[in-house]
Amino acid sequence: MTDWLFELVSQWGAVALSVVTFLSCLAIPVPSSMMMLAAGAFAASGDLALMPAAAGALTGAILGDQTGYQIGRLGLNAAETWLVKSPMRASVLNRARQSVQTRGGIAVFFTRWMFSVLGPYVNLLAGGAGMNWLTFTLMGIAGELVWVTVYVGVGYTAGGQLSQVSELLGNVTGLATSLLVTVALGYLLFRRRRQAS
Repeated sequence: MTDWLFELVSQWGAVALSVVTFLSCLAIPVPSSMMMLAAGAFAASGDLALMPAAAGALTGAILGDQTGYQIGRLGLNAAETWLVKSPMRASVLNRARQSVQTRGGIAVFFTRWMFSVLGPYVNLLAGGAGMNWLTFTLMGIAGELVWVTVYVGVGYTAGGQLSQVSELLGNVTGLATSLLVTVALGYLLFRRRRQAS
């Protein structure tokens, strides 16, 4: 599989990276990070142009984020009449909208690169909760710039040690996501306990 991915990157370059990052932003399980690392390594050896490859990855990621946001927005519009019929559901929807408007930008930024596993779902939630499109877009682009720069840059720097670097980055991302989920669950349990008292 890895050889096939390397061949795909070397033959199609920016187009392959654009397609794969687009799909990854829609929660389709494709090895986008590995392909960006490979693109950086190929650029270091002179087999691929660095800037077009990075631009392709960035373009695909931004388009994928925008697609996820619009899907979330359309999905909410279709379900909103049903949601607001119940006062409790309407209250939850309003609180979600308020939360996304006040703290959503930082969540969008960090889920582009540090907690990238959560990114596609944040896209849907941001669109569904009515997050300001400009805020979503600017924070998304900033986060995607970090993601692409880190992975293509590390691939460029690491070159021959690509598999070891890929494994290390995967472990770090998994650890960061696990810690975030643990802290969030702990916070929710703490809040419920305080409300019950």
